[in-house]
Amino acid sequence: MIEIKSFGSSSAGNCYYITDGSTPLLLEAGIKFKEIQRKLNFQTSNIAGCLITHEHGDHCKAIKDVLKAGIDCYMSSGTAGAIKVNHHRIKQIKTKEQFQIGTWTILPFDVQHDVSEPFGYLLVNQAGEKLLFAIDTYYIKYRFQGITHIMVECNYSMKILNENIASGRTPKLMKKRLMRSHMSLDNFKEFLKANDLKNVQEIWMLHLSDSNSNADLFKQEIMELTGKMVIIP
Repeated sequence: MIEIKSFGSSSAGNCYYITDGSTPLLLEAGIKFKEIQRKLNFQTSNIAGCLITHEHGDHCKAIKDVLKAGIDCYMSSGTAGAIKVNHHRIKQIKTKEQFQIGTWTILPFDVQHDVSEPFGYLLVNQAGEKLLFAIDTYYIKYRFQGITHIMVECNYSMKILNENIASGRTPKLMKKRLMRSHMSLDNFKEFLKANDLKNVQEIWMLHLSDSNSNADLFKQEIMELTGKMVIIP
């Protein structure tokens, strides 16, 4: 059974802990490693690996300390080049080439963000549960069968963004970048509609904007759309 914990899910830092009961992993390392240690009661020696999606600091700022702790970090070659950290525990992986960490089989896939070579990940455990993780992407072009756990960014609402621009709260220039780098509520809904949700147990809506989102509204709309349990960390 998959267990998920969120240690940070915002532009201040992103980090998630998942385990299938056998192999614990970190998804992202965008908060201080001391904070990760505290959240896990300093029991970090059994973490089998850390998956990094891209080079922005709110996703990888703790990478040097994670590596120093003896945890292998997996990422695209583009991300590894952009991070500019040389370490034998950095494992470069390729899109659509699956690999194994303990009891997880992991398939990286390309996503859409304004960085070198960003990845999302599909993780499958030995019980056949499937966890989809994608963050900092405005669109997911792939379709997935039999997902049980969805962890996908839902950064902003176009309606709230437009209202904030009209009131001067959000700079107009921000809109273009958001539309080409982060997922809107509308795109999140389209992604859900395009995929097979019959086995889904939980939908995690990640990385909500501080000013251009509404957690209560987002949760309500996605629960009504899917009939599934929705979690906003």
